Amino acid sequence: MKKFLITFKGQQYELGVEEISNTTTGVTTTASPAPKPAVSVTSVRPDSSLESSPKPVAAIKGSGAQGVSAPMPGKILAVHIKAGEKVKRGDVLFILEAMKMQNEIMAPHDGSIANISVSVGQSVATGDQLATFG
Repeated sequence: MKKFLITFKGQQYELGVEEISNTTTGVTTTASPAPKPAVSVTSVRPDSSLESSPKPVAAIKGSGAQGVSAPMPGKILAVHIKAGEKVKRGDVLFILEAMKMQNEIMAPHDGSIANISVSVGQSVATGDQLATFG
């Protein structure tokens, strides 16, 4: 039996590994020891693009007007804006429920809301336009 010392999350564990033999048609063979694997440890840093605060949805471009589109399929739970209302970048415009989670859809930039394309309770698909800026 070979013993190995493993360190995982700061805790050390002793691991015993037993070599077995393979019997086939009366011939006994013993597996040769495998070469020792190279162990490399890398430091894992959190991705700076993955933050706990929600990010504004990217503006969609088309026919001169900019808008806000649904980042994922779901159901509109709340509409926090009205047509003609001025909003600032980061203001919560909609609450979208997707996979039993409530997601805040934020204004991608400062502006005035020209049109709201959805209502509370409506289901949307990824990329559906929710509102346009004027």
